[in-house]
Amino acid sequence: MNVIDSSGWLEYFTDGPNANYFKPGIKDEGRLIVPTVCLYEVFKITLLRDGEDKALQLAGLMSFGKIVDLDREIALAAASFSLQHKLPMADSLILATARAYNATLWTQDEHFEAIPGVKYIAKK
Repeated sequence: MNVIDSSGWLEYFTDGPNANYFKPGIKDEGRLIVPTVCLYEVFKITLLRDGEDKALQLAGLMSFGKIVDLDREIALAAASFSLQHKLPMADSLILATARAYNATLWTQDEHFEAIPGVKYIAKK
């Protein structure tokens, strides 16, 4: 299973320098887990930059994966991960979702660099 964090989705959708890094995880739709917080962040940033039509289009593309809502188990695990790894709330929710599904987390967010089970690439 794979979770692509918000920075990875945005990198892929904007064809940034690391876009090809995230492509295998995104294209493997049968194994793709999408935390609702990633959907929120990508929609918000795209809405701001490119407008509602583009934001809705990208949200639709993200929905080819399994959308995972925030539940009690993920929320409590995220709080622990936040303290343990000094992660902001959104990042801890993404990590907790990945762990709940035994998924690999793909990211270019430096907050995750040293965390086991994370595929990290430095942002170019």
